[in-house]
Amino acid sequence: MMSYNSLNNSLNNNLHNGLKGNTMSIRHLFAALICASASNYSLALCENTRSEPGLEHVYSQAWGTEYNGQRYQADTTINAENASDLTLQWSYGLSTTRNRSYPLVTEDTLFIGDGSRGLVALDRATGCIRWQNNAFVDISTAIVSKQVAGRRLLIFAQRTTGVYAVDAGNGELLWRSDFNEEPVPLFSGSPLVFEDKVFVPISSMEVGLAANPFYGCCTTSGGMAALDISSGKLLWYRPTIEEPAQIIGRHYLFVEEWGPSGAPVWGAPTLDTQRRLLYYGTGQNYTRPTSLTSDAIFALHIDTGEVSWVRQFTAKDSFNMACAASTDHPNCPQPMGPDVDFGAPPVLLPLTGGGDILIAGQKSGDVYGIDPASGEKLWSTRIGRGGPLGGVHWGIAANPLQQTVFVPISDVPQLTPAGDPAPGLYALNAADGSLRWAAPRTERCQQEGCWPGLSAAITAGPGIVVAGSLDKKLAIYHSESGEQIWSYDSDRDFNAVNGVDTRGGGYDAHGPMLAGDQLIVTSGYAALGTLGGNALLVFSVVKAPLPKESTDE
Repeated sequence: MMSYNSLNNSLNNNLHNGLKGNTMSIRHLFAALICASASNYSLALCENTRSEPGLEHVYSQAWGTEYNGQRYQADTTINAENASDLTLQWSYGLSTTRNRSYPLVTEDTLFIGDGSRGLVALDRATGCIRWQNNAFVDISTAIVSKQVAGRRLLIFAQRTTGVYAVDAGNGELLWRSDFNEEPVPLFSGSPLVFEDKVFVPISSMEVGLAANPFYGCCTTSGGMAALDISSGKLLWYRPTIEEPAQIIGRHYLFVEEWGPSGAPVWGAPTLDTQRRLLYYGTGQNYTRPTSLTSDAIFALHIDTGEVSWVRQFTAKDSFNMACAASTDHPNCPQPMGPDVDFGAPPVLLPLTGGGDILIAGQKSGDVYGIDPASGEKLWSTRIGRGGPLGGVHWGIAANPLQQTVFVPISDVPQLTPAGDPAPGLYALNAADGSLRWAAPRTERCQQEGCWPGLSAAITAGPGIVVAGSLDKKLAIYHSESGEQIWSYDSDRDFNAVNGVDTRGGGYDAHGPMLAGDQLIVTSGYAALGTLGGNALLVFSVVKAPLPKESTDE
């Protein structure tokens, strides 16, 4: 992408030479002039951006929008009637193609982690920077918020260094929690803030360290931690494997092999405010022997950290990244498991007939209805082939008014079992798991990494479901029929408001967000073969929302 100065020089040369001997046509010249004018206007506009963000209204309580994990946004003007009018409002060039932060949105500001640039506060209307703090690099989670002692806190985790709380007004660090209960913790799932506690899911770097044949794998487990909201002090920690790892063998004569290990907590927890329980899923074991708590759903008491119930759905699943290199790798457990953990957070949904249900999607392609009080399985539905990057990867969504759960299926063809993949979006009846509609996707390009599956978490709103695919397509579906209402191809360059070379990529990780009249999404997450990109895209509706229907008196 041309810089503004080089573009100006090119235009001046073209005009001076009367475009003789130059391949740039009048049409291209006109388009370039518009682009240069837009860039210049944006830079000038940003010079007058107010640094103080508005902090009165927040559009999400948690990664799942509300504590129940439904990823349903009622606080939006985008709906089935006007979604087709969405247009790109502005784009912002991120500093990395592996950006993994999920924003927090207020009445006028969007807070998001931007790789090496750290934490940035952007004006919602323009994308201009209000403030930034580059001390917080590699933010890997959603940013959540809480008002404490008259000050609004932003709380998030960096990938390997811990959990942070900063002042939303200026980005000042208030506290940091290193978390020393596990030697090599990995912060993947987003924190959840409730009352005076911050609940932090814990996974482990050992899943990747195991790829080194000289690494003595593995001794750590996943878990859930509770921190004090005011100080970051650890209040309690509940590991997913209570039994300490023991030496179970050796290879190369001196490299120790350990177990049990693993059962990481990859996703954000879901909160049941009535029962005062946290629900969350676990991953596979890294080594053998396997535990009864891998590939399971936990229910934990928020005040004490005590386990209410645990339900395992796939037994004896052991896998680590050594197996991705070679099934003969000395750190790959034998026999190797299918790697079909729960990476997606569960959803708590009230039922119209009374009571409620917990719904969880697994990488196996299975979706389960669970009794939230006891952990009893009420129903199960298999969608797709599943596998290490298959089935449900990052997150499902639900519409409580329609009693429907929406399930994105990835089914990336990597280390997959036999069977036909079923990439696409599916809608299930929340009460019994029966299929309501299906919107399968087919390949549209042949380049490596261009797969039609839906790996990223999805989001629901009034009459709509928003889903981004690995092959750079963002789409909105009608929540009652599955009909596609709107789509956007992000396989393009963008004229970013911050002047950075910006290109769209595949949609993965945390997925899209709805907030007021905007649809917000990161396009590009270059991991595990995904097509990279560095575009933060903000769309809005052109037309005003339709008025509410009147009722006869």
